[in-house]
Amino acid sequence: MNNRHAAIPVALFAFLLIFSACEEKAKPALSGLRPDQLPTQESWNSKVTFSDSGRVRAILQAGHIRMFEEEVETLIDSGLVVDFYDRTGKHSSRLTARRGRVDDNTRDLEAFENVVFRSDSGTVVETEYIFWSNELKKVRGDRFVTITSAAERLQGYGFEADQDLRNYTVFGKVSGQMELENK
Repeated sequence: MNNRHAAIPVALFAFLLIFSACEEKAKPALSGLRPDQLPTQESWNSKVTFSDSGRVRAILQAGHIRMFEEEVETLIDSGLVVDFYDRTGKHSSRLTARRGRVDDNTRDLEAFENVVFRSDSGTVVETEYIFWSNELKKVRGDRFVTITSAAERLQGYGFEADQDLRNYTVFGKVSGQMELENK
């Protein structure tokens, strides 16, 4: 009888060991986000081509892209580079920034943090925010901006320009330097 009573704790221990082995040991980390806050698509080190009537208009490269169908927007982080092309398909300018946002309905683009927009003609816009209108093919911003070209260097608050930076306007508190021709 003693052996039978000793076998019960051993059997109970074996039973508990078997069931504890079936228990989930590593649970996945929960992000704390609701399902509607998660992207419907996500990609890393990606390149996206925007075209119109068979012509390339822009090529976007990014370190991390998250698309949200419900919000109809795409969020870009880990670096953003957009190469713009004119109506003939010739490269016209390049925009770089730390992060951005694309409105997936209009294809308008917002770029944030360390924004540099450089035309192939050499004009450079430096700011912290740019909005590019896909329909108008223009850029604008409402923050402090520096625009440097071969002939001038302007600073101020707020600006608007065409996407190849041939024509631009600085709106407020404008200061700068320009070279005048001697005649």
